[in-house]
Amino acid sequence: MSITAFTNATLICPVGGEIKGETLLVENGIITGTGDAPEGATIIDCGGKMLSTGIVDLGVFKVDRAACRAGGIVRIGLMPDQSPVLDDPGVVQRAALIGRPDLWIHPIAAATRSLAGIDLAEMAVCVSAGAKAVGTGRGWIADSGVMHRVLAYAGDLGLTVIAHAEDGGLAADAVATEGETASRLGLPSAPAIAEALAIARDLMLAEETGAKLHIRQVTTAAGFDLIRAAKRRGVKVTCGITPAHLHLSDIAITDFRTFARLSPPLRDESDRQAALAAVADGTVDVIGSGHDPHGPEEKRLPFVDAEAGMAGAETLLPLALMLVRDERITLPRLFALLSANPAKVLGLDTGTLEPGKPADLMLFDADTPWMVSGDAFASAGNTPFDGFPVQGRALRLWKAGREIH
Repeated sequence: MSITAFTNATLICPVGGEIKGETLLVENGIITGTGDAPEGATIIDCGGKMLSTGIVDLGVFKVDRAACRAGGIVRIGLMPDQSPVLDDPGVVQRAALIGRPDLWIHPIAAATRSLAGIDLAEMAVCVSAGAKAVGTGRGWIADSGVMHRVLAYAGDLGLTVIAHAEDGGLAADAVATEGETASRLGLPSAPAIAEALAIARDLMLAEETGAKLHIRQVTTAAGFDLIRAAKRRGVKVTCGITPAHLHLSDIAITDFRTFARLSPPLRDESDRQAALAAVADGTVDVIGSGHDPHGPEEKRLPFVDAEAGMAGAETLLPLALMLVRDERITLPRLFALLSANPAKVLGLDTGTLEPGKPADLMLFDADTPWMVSGDAFASAGNTPFDGFPVQGRALRLWKAGREIH
């Protein structure tokens, strides 16, 4: 029997709240509760810092162990847009195993074969191989009949469908949001309503089938209004967002800055303010990194030719902590967004400090100041926050009670 006592810590739990000076007890990799350290226990002095659950990062496009370690991430929901696509049980099983024991990868299987949006993938077989959800990947399924079948089939399996929300007819060739910035730069753009159109259709289908739907990124005021109304009607819908869409507007693409080319694209300031309000009022359920790094050969190109995406794993925690410092949410609520809620979407019994949960823990300092430098990242450092001053660092990380170095 192995008992570890984490002493001299401020515990941050989505369920239990913020508790100062408690000792967290872990036995054989499982949290057993709080209390005095028993004789013979291994003592870990947390030095007065904050001890929380490790981050469950939902919607990651690339497995970066070192970046996740630096960012306090212990589990990731891996998007199906891999090479090869996660639409085959053998591929899904390999993806689920490659990160262990330091990083647990929970594959999101492709909803359709090759993510083509035509034929349904073998969801049930992929689930038996380790898939925890099914998704549409970077794209939107244009055929409503196909999406209806995806939701119905996933609903029968008890799976959440993780969907991208941009109407392809409007957004197919766009690289920016329609508005003053895109017009001034002469970039192909799509109206922000492309998101609301996609969300409205998928919400109606989810309501019809009774399936669980997670919109991976909602970034517009109209989209948030649709999500709020659907939740009031009892639709089984959740939604997420990345720090980029909370802290940046489309002004960030000025000077054709490709590091700020994202999918969905950055929105105008009114939509950014609506996103902050949606986090504060509980409409947003998940904050994820959207980790999708690209090297210079894919980013240092003309804006239209550059790949969309950013390295987000290492900045997820400090950028999310800004919401707490701005008094929009509390620390326990933040870790519901970073850990408990993404775990629920994936059907995982983790994400809190409650007894019986896996001891996936992060010791962090919420006040450590540092400057974001993509050149110092463990992954390809294409971040729109390069040179941005932030606060907050993950100090130590444990997976099932075992420290990750």
